[in-house]
Amino acid sequence: MFKQMETDALEQLHFFSDPSTELRAVIAIHSTIRGPALGGCRFIPYSTTEDAITDAIRLAKGMSYKAALAGLPFGGGKAVIIQPNGIKDRHALMQSFGHAINSLNGQYITAMDSGTLVDDMDDIAKHTSYVSCTRHMGDPSPATARGVFAGIRANLQHTTGNNSLKGRHIAIQGLGHVGFSLATSLHQAGAHLTVTDIDEHKMFQARQQFGADTCKPDDIYDINCDVFSPCGLGAVINDSTLPRLCCNSIAGSANNQLDTPATGMQLKQRNILYAPDYVINAGGLMFVAMHYQQLSEAAIDNKISGIFDTLSDIYLDARQSHQVISDIADQRAEQIIQRASSDQFQAA
Repeated sequence: MFKQMETDALEQLHFFSDPSTELRAVIAIHSTIRGPALGGCRFIPYSTTEDAITDAIRLAKGMSYKAALAGLPFGGGKAVIIQPNGIKDRHALMQSFGHAINSLNGQYITAMDSGTLVDDMDDIAKHTSYVSCTRHMGDPSPATARGVFAGIRANLQHTTGNNSLKGRHIAIQGLGHVGFSLATSLHQAGAHLTVTDIDEHKMFQARQQFGADTCKPDDIYDINCDVFSPCGLGAVINDSTLPRLCCNSIAGSANNQLDTPATGMQLKQRNILYAPDYVINAGGLMFVAMHYQQLSEAAIDNKISGIFDTLSDIYLDARQSHQVISDIADQRAEQIIQRASSDQFQAA
């Protein structure tokens, strides 16, 4: 556990258990140097406690990088609640988690993530103010989708010299809240879609609403397309899937899309442009953070639109320096966090 923390430069790792409500939760706080750690709460089954810890740590680090490159005054954190078999009282479980968050005195602010709902955030808010995505704040998924849409345009601009979606072929893996919202925007912009999901009903909806082609989940990697957009689980770009990709670029909302850092170099060698996940999917964090700061919708929309420029600048740097895109994004995020740490030290 300590080795994992040291490897990813994690500040804190917290465990919470409440047998009366079946709560078993992990909160990983990667950094509070730039502000309180902000990040969503996952509520999914895990095969082992170690898997839950690893997920929380990796996602917390990604949130720190995401907040840094987005220019937000927050650090990165993540919570995972291990989903029990057959939930007895979801409301009680989430309220118990609210007590757990409150005990950290504002070091961590939670939000929606995989498996959690607006209703869950409302339950958590009964016992802590360190929560976003409550009913009056709204669902961040459409904001995430808007950011990914901007990122896909940046990828097309870089690979074709034209950021128009008309006639472009986009393959979307996963039709959850973000994936379906993204598909809606891409269809409206004139893109042709091939989509997949484990839920047959969602694929039926995509065929009906967007005229999308559909395929089996494992066949999505073989689709000849302009952009492959992973909007489901992480680690989908790996030694087994990468040789099958028939796309010019990758731009999706999933977290931790590359199974290892070395995969970034393999993408470069195959001349596949990669939008670093924590840059392109930052729209949701911007929505959550700026709502928490009580900023205007116009300011949030403007911030999300800036994802196009952020990615374009990273791509230009990569082209001029011949470095791996994912490495450049990591280096930029780490430099921002290190500068904040130096400023903090000098102020003390």
